[in-house]
Amino acid sequence: MLLPRPWIQRGLVIYICFFKGASEELIPKMVNTLLNVKLSETESGKYVSLLDLPGNLLIIPQATLGGRLKGRNMQYHSNIEKEKGMELYSHFVTLCEKELAANTKCAEAGVVVKYGTYGNIQVLKLDTNGPFTHMIEF
Repeated sequence: MLLPRPWIQRGLVIYICFFKGASEELIPKMVNTLLNVKLSETESGKYVSLLDLPGNLLIIPQATLGGRLKGRNMQYHSNIEKEKGMELYSHFVTLCEKELAANTKCAEAGVVVKYGTYGNIQVLKLDTNGPFTHMIEF
């Protein structure tokens, strides 16, 4: 059974993976940093944050980001346990939603937060004017 695929217009895609040792105390810093970093280019060529754009947000849980190559195989021993990862992911999504809803510019523009389901295979199609991919570790 195919699930409906979340999609957004102009905005930011966040692929997220939690490593062992991650805790809920880290989530506010992550959200604040990711929503305020100047990665989005305006029509005039100026770089602004997602909040200043304002832009939509698509959050994709991506456990494979925690993989390490060992020989010819990938290992994921650094990843957090699935249950704890689900909790952190849910908290991250909720806080992103709250922050975007609390931002006047985003609320007036009807900005949306869409997200994938944790622990499931994600089918993605991405149209971008990049690619601009940045890895930010917390």
